[in-house]
Amino acid sequence: MVRIAVLLSGGGRTLQNIVDHIKEGKLTAEVVVVLGSRPDAYGLERARKEGIETICVPYKEYKREGDTDGFSKAINEHLNKNEIDLIVMAGFMHLFKADEKWNGRIMNIHPALIPSFCGTGLYGHHVHEAVIEYGAKVSGCTVHFADNVYDHGPIILQSAVPVKDEDTPETLAARIFKEECKLYPRAIQLFADGKLEIVDGRVRIGEIENADKKGKSREC
Repeated sequence: MVRIAVLLSGGGRTLQNIVDHIKEGKLTAEVVVVLGSRPDAYGLERARKEGIETICVPYKEYKREGDTDGFSKAINEHLNKNEIDLIVMAGFMHLFKADEKWNGRIMNIHPALIPSFCGTGLYGHHVHEAVIEYGAKVSGCTVHFADNVYDHGPIILQSAVPVKDEDTPETLAARIFKEECKLYPRAIQLFADGKLEIVDGRVRIGEIENADKKGKSREC
């Protein structure tokens, strides 16, 4: 069973989806701790209702002091206090500079097909507005291993959806979120099963023979 830390900034729908998959026996994982960047993030309340430990590291306090590196340091300190196998970003709105020990052990999901419509400023409804304005015919979502750059790192899984002529950012977001609810748990389960390996900056999916690699990715 893979032990997960979830990082979030908002309502926690992605967290709830992961918890529900675990409850239904569809995901062999345990959410050990949830870290929020806002004290009013409803995702923290969702976690409390599930009996999961919650920690708030308020980004605004560090931003006000001009110490965004201190924000990442505080998160790393909390993570290091727990036995964590995988960090899962679930609507986390800030750049997190992780300790080197987490390389290949941080996942993020982005509501577009990376490398399109991603990067600084392209999050939430901004992504879907940009897709529609550009006239793209296809969008979707991407699960990837995160690094210290926004929406960057080896891609694990992607799922595409059509962009319809009558779409609004809201209708497109709803269609993509349905795919996110399937794709993210699948990626986490692949990690738990030891089937993800990073080779030359790309993710290979398959059986990893060595038992000691189970639940881990490998940097080559």
